[in-house]
Amino acid sequence: MYCRVCDATEFTPVIDLKNQPWGNHFLTAEERGKEPFYPLRVVYCHNCQTAQLDFTVKKEVMFSDHTYLSGMTASLKNHFEETTQDVDKRFFQDKKSKSVLDIGSNDGSQLSYYQQIGYDILGIESSKRVADIANKNGIPTKEAFFNLELAKTLNKRFDVINASGIFFHLEELHSVTQGIKFLLKDDGVFVVQFLYMKSIMENCAFDQIYHEHLLYYTLQTVQMLLTRHGLSLFDAYLSPIHGGSIIGFVSHTGARAPTSRLQELRSAEDAAGTNQIDAYLELAKNIEKTKVKNVNYLLQCKKEGKTIYGMGAPVKGNTLLNYFDLGLETIDCLVEKNTLRRDLYSPGKHIPIAIEGELPKHPDVYYVLAWNFKKEILAKYQDLIATGVEFYFPIDIP
Repeated sequence: MYCRVCDATEFTPVIDLKNQPWGNHFLTAEERGKEPFYPLRVVYCHNCQTAQLDFTVKKEVMFSDHTYLSGMTASLKNHFEETTQDVDKRFFQDKKSKSVLDIGSNDGSQLSYYQQIGYDILGIESSKRVADIANKNGIPTKEAFFNLELAKTLNKRFDVINASGIFFHLEELHSVTQGIKFLLKDDGVFVVQFLYMKSIMENCAFDQIYHEHLLYYTLQTVQMLLTRHGLSLFDAYLSPIHGGSIIGFVSHTGARAPTSRLQELRSAEDAAGTNQIDAYLELAKNIEKTKVKNVNYLLQCKKEGKTIYGMGAPVKGNTLLNYFDLGLETIDCLVEKNTLRRDLYSPGKHIPIAIEGELPKHPDVYYVLAWNFKKEILAKYQDLIATGVEFYFPIDIP
């Protein structure tokens, strides 16, 4: 194996979540028990300190026909709108003609906000069914995998290039980064949004480790990648979205001066020892403590005769269910808003998906797998909570 960022070959395994199915492959009744399992291990590169998976499920398997839709939650849509307004006001408000490319644009939720304020928009999305939804909603979307080769066919450069939650997915990491460099205007801004390893450690959010997430970035390690391709972070902030994500602003190297808040974030990262191997080994210990706590809680609920439904069917929920070995003996169903998952089953544990609003009754306990939307969920279900329905968060963020 070669490091995905620096091509080095010296690694130490730090987290092993055993063999797991690809978490976004929700199964038909006929597919249950036939899904393949793959190693889910994080290794640490001693040369550049990047944490990464040591096994790759091919992108054609994971991204050609998935069922994830980014427009399903108010929290995420609000985040997209705020990000759009921030980018425009800070960098391009006075520009008359402006354009944005969204890589991994999904259903076009982020692009819709750029469209509303006059940007020329284009999305690149690998899943046909999701790209079709975007195009049907008036968001021009090209069904393809983005890389340098594709970039050279677009025949234009962009003021803004956005990659929301996909920059750590990339099998063709260097080709994609070269494509971004190629398409970014001289004064352009690449907005990269990624799960932050420091937050994963602080929250023990181990379920954010899954096969789609090939890399687990810090500010230091993402900059090492960008440096290889003539790009530089010049600003960043920590957003609560997805339990802690970096919203980073990238330019051609030397085009924009680093901000003080970026320097402060880097100093905090260094002070916490986030890039040291000991931090990853400590996370591995905390994962085991979290497992014991959760399994004991659920066993006690079952002993008391309580019914338990999972709330949400996110990919990360399948990492958690499979690693904790929680199946139908514990959880009756997973309740979802996304109707693309109607009549499907979770990979590995084969828990049926129920659609919100179609339930005959509520359980005694909702085991909240979509814990990253904690505030939105608690606000929405105050009436249910008042009747005694419990909402339990396996990863309990502030």
